[in-house]
Amino acid sequence: QVQLVESGGGLVQPGGSLRLSCAASGIIFSFNPMGWYRQAPGKQRELVAEITRGGSTNYAESVKGRFTISRDGAENTVYLQMNSLKPDDTAVYYCKGTSIGRAYWGQGTQVTVSS
Repeated sequence: QVQLVESGGGLVQPGGSLRLSCAASGIIFSFNPMGWYRQAPGKQRELVAEITRGGSTNYAESVKGRFTISRDGAENTVYLQMNSLKPDDTAVYYCKGTSIGRAYWGQGTQVTVSS
């Protein structure tokens, strides 16, 4: 059974940093791509960043220059370094991995940016 488990969320003040991690298990083939999505209350889930097996990245405009996605391909693990956090970044962050055309999601981790 494929599982993705996120960690690293929490409460942080505006301007602060957090690092999210997502570890996959039960997958035979490497995810391509892996990514982070987020969903704020009353809003649709949106792409934050994604990274291919080859290392190509794609970011939402709202996080460019502040967030960095990286992965350990051999371990099917993906990270999201979030700097200069803003209250608008408050959301549940979900990890997603795609393998052979099928999407797998983690359970989500809450990120709250507030003073």
